[in-house]
Amino acid sequence: MGYLRPLRTADRIANESDPEHYWQQGYAIVRGLFSPVEIAEIAAATDQLYAEGIAHGRSFRHGNLYYDVAAASDGEPLVRMVQWPSYHQRVMNRVRLDTRIARLVEPLIGRDLKQIINQVHWKAPSRLGHFAWHQDSRSRRPAWAYRNLADSYVQTGLAIDPHRPESGCMKFVPGSHLAGDLGMDCSKKALGTVMSGDALAAVGLSQDDAIELVLEPGDLAMWSPYLVHGSGTNSSDHKRRLYINGYVRAADCDRGEWAFRDGRPVPLGPKPQLVHYEELYERPEPHYV
Repeated sequence: MGYLRPLRTADRIANESDPEHYWQQGYAIVRGLFSPVEIAEIAAATDQLYAEGIAHGRSFRHGNLYYDVAAASDGEPLVRMVQWPSYHQRVMNRVRLDTRIARLVEPLIGRDLKQIINQVHWKAPSRLGHFAWHQDSRSRRPAWAYRNLADSYVQTGLAIDPHRPESGCMKFVPGSHLAGDLGMDCSKKALGTVMSGDALAAVGLSQDDAIELVLEPGDLAMWSPYLVHGSGTNSSDHKRRLYINGYVRAADCDRGEWAFRDGRPVPLGPKPQLVHYEELYERPEPHYV
């Protein structure tokens, strides 16, 4: 698999960030959306979040805020993901409401947007780094709350570190979104499960068609909830961090926090809104999972 395959050519095709490229291929890339200075501030904020997760020592939840903490083979805690850090981390909250992102997704899903994904992923070198082939649509539950997924929802991922094959960058299967829900096996969690060619073959796809999503710090990727993707182990000498924010046309979603009204940022309210944590109102207090 070629190192520059997601770019199609070494000079980076001009339309990789265009809406038409998104609709045809299922993804788009915007290079250098955030500056090195901004990325340094975001990286420092993720370091704070990681330290909080380590301090807990195991998975912890407080409302929608959730730290996924696993035990690695050496027994040390490993923070794999933090969901909804924006409730208390001002830098991460500011980034999710950045109007540059709003302008990018507007041609795809409009100006009135809710947010249903707000999370940081860490892929530590050689430690529990697998993420099986999957479609994000499988996580949009209950199905009745998320309508018209194909053209109402966009996932965005901001690279905080270099994303390359050796650091376990994501892999996409371009055009796989066009078939909609492929009914991929979801009996196992994607996080922590190895990518398998058999999983692709079962839905008529091939690993030979996959591309590597090569990103530099500050690059933003956008992809469809139906695009088949996954990632492998980080064999580099550095962390591979990704800040994911998923936006949905407000009229097509009954859940989530408001992010933009008429293209303008909407701050979080005093009461968290129901997103994926079904017991939010029955068990909102801090607790270990």
